[in-house]
Amino acid sequence: MDIQIGRGKTARRAYGIDEIALAPGQRTLDPKLADTRWKIGGIEREIPIIASAMDGVVDVKMAVLLSELGALGVLNLEGVQTRYVDPNPILDRIAAVSPTEFVPLMQELYAQPIQPELIEQRIQEIKQQGGIAAVSATPAGAAQFGQVVARAGADLFFVQATVVSTAHLAPDTIVPLDLTKFCQEMPIPVILGNCVTYEVTLNLMKAGAAGILVGIGPGAACTSRGVLGVGVPQATAIADCAAARDEYFRETGNYVPIIADGGLITGGDICKCIACGADGVMIGSPFARAQEAPGRGFHWGMATPSPVLPRGTRIRVGTTGTLKQILRGPAQLDDGTHNFLGALQTSMGTLGAKDIKEMQQVEVTIAPSLLTEGKVYQKAQQLGMGK
Repeated sequence: MDIQIGRGKTARRAYGIDEIALAPGQRTLDPKLADTRWKIGGIEREIPIIASAMDGVVDVKMAVLLSELGALGVLNLEGVQTRYVDPNPILDRIAAVSPTEFVPLMQELYAQPIQPELIEQRIQEIKQQGGIAAVSATPAGAAQFGQVVARAGADLFFVQATVVSTAHLAPDTIVPLDLTKFCQEMPIPVILGNCVTYEVTLNLMKAGAAGILVGIGPGAACTSRGVLGVGVPQATAIADCAAARDEYFRETGNYVPIIADGGLITGGDICKCIACGADGVMIGSPFARAQEAPGRGFHWGMATPSPVLPRGTRIRVGTTGTLKQILRGPAQLDDGTHNFLGALQTSMGTLGAKDIKEMQQVEVTIAPSLLTEGKVYQKAQQLGMGK
């Protein structure tokens, strides 16, 4: 139902992940029977979780470890890993700088040119260690380095920007990336994003996307919603884009997975995204807390180094455990930020969902008090859900 903002302007109510809850049905099942497997670009993974292409989250080591643990990590091809032969001193500087000096430092460090030979080297380093080489670039970066990525033998190419569409208008002096042509010519699957609407999702699938990233601005370190005022709360965005996926599948027989990207902190967040229709999720800050993460206990947005309009910040996330503990357990924390696989399996068992497709069909309720009801002591003592 449309709501009238004022004369001549109406709006649709949208819902965020924190505003919904999952209602159990008539059956339950043992969590061990919950099948969490999914496919993206023809690659099957046990865990439907992707680590974000952020410099504080994924480097070569993390990409390999995530592959070994049954998930997936994406390397940022426009970050420090491809600008510096040894990025460690750069990451040390990013972690040590004061908050007021952070953005100017980032703009300085990311002004260093991207080196195509380092793109090839990083991809080969991941492949040589048995990892899945998934990489990410902006549309401009994809146009410039697409052939380098293909030649290096990457497995998946994520083309990401704050908003991606097939109807991009550019000045006469700039030739925008033709997404349809790019998807057709690349010898590897191309995942496109980000978007938040039914129509754009459908258009990106028709362009040849092997997957769609959903989410504008909900990320822990992202400031796009504050800087631009643009975004749609994730629960509604996922449901809309999933509806486009289902329509496209009915029309073509081609199933293109939807990936909820951004704003997910706990296992419960992941479960709710899948219940809204996502096939998998992309998360950043929870993995930035791993002992093996390159961010030294910090996490920052991909658009932070923009020389014109930074749309990200650096947040301190700390270090809470190993990557294995965060992804597969055993959990050492009680707030839902450890053992994401166990949380998903247990939630599916509680809801009676045998696989991801059944999890997408569970009942969702509007529940604005879900995270606060009965949690007075936790909030007062900053324990569990009150942290």
